[in-house]
Amino acid sequence: MSTLRARHLVIDIPDRVDGTPLDLEIMTGQVWGVLGPNGAGKTTLLHTLAGLRPPRRGEVLLDDQPLAELRRRTIARQLAVVFQERQDGFPATVLETALIGRHPFLSALQMETAEDVMVARQALSALELEGYEARAVSTLSGGERQRLAVATALAQQPRIWLADEPTNHLDLRHQVAVMHLLQRQAASGRSVFLCLHDINLAARWCDRILLLYPDGSACWGDTESMLMPAALEQLYGQKLSATRLDGAPVFVPRLVDAGPPGG
Repeated sequence: MSTLRARHLVIDIPDRVDGTPLDLEIMTGQVWGVLGPNGAGKTTLLHTLAGLRPPRRGEVLLDDQPLAELRRRTIARQLAVVFQERQDGFPATVLETALIGRHPFLSALQMETAEDVMVARQALSALELEGYEARAVSTLSGGERQRLAVATALAQQPRIWLADEPTNHLDLRHQVAVMHLLQRQAASGRSVFLCLHDINLAARWCDRILLLYPDGSACWGDTESMLMPAALEQLYGQKLSATRLDGAPVFVPRLVDAGPPGG
């Protein structure tokens, strides 16, 4: 089943010519990984798919309805966004922040119900933030704030996840835990679309890959066919060595023509 679709989509990046029109179907149960160097348009694409930025051309469809014609509350009941960077708009506790994920389901003046609080607490527990509920968000570390952002999206109970660097600021154990969580979300019938910098996370956890190039060109397909060393070297301008570990490809940068230390 298709849940989110880009049709002839060209994202709008100032001073860049039109790139490859994107015709993507983000299907139920899939985990997509978007790879590309800085400035390739990964974040712009994610914001466009969320309806937060208009495309230059084409459209985004949610269940075959143009996203631009839907109310934000309707979209938020189906789709959650995890942003790469967040600003604290006002003082709030961890629990108050997690409860923001329940707001699309409340009327303008409605208070959160006991069930909403339970869902938010369960989401915090899933991200190992139980016991943090009364803490001010301003006291959290960068990694704790990132886990809170994922927990807030989890409390929203979306059918579609759009996450921009969801493992940003996380230590290795929490990176694995978050990717496990997102994989379980897909396995339970949801769709997951991730912008990533780490090729190896994409190789291990994603079943579909989109490569975005700085000139606007793009290609996409299943993970095995897309994560080829030659394609990735062209994408990043960096020589790579590849091997396999536990059934997944692993890529490491090659120090080609590196001079002696201090040379």
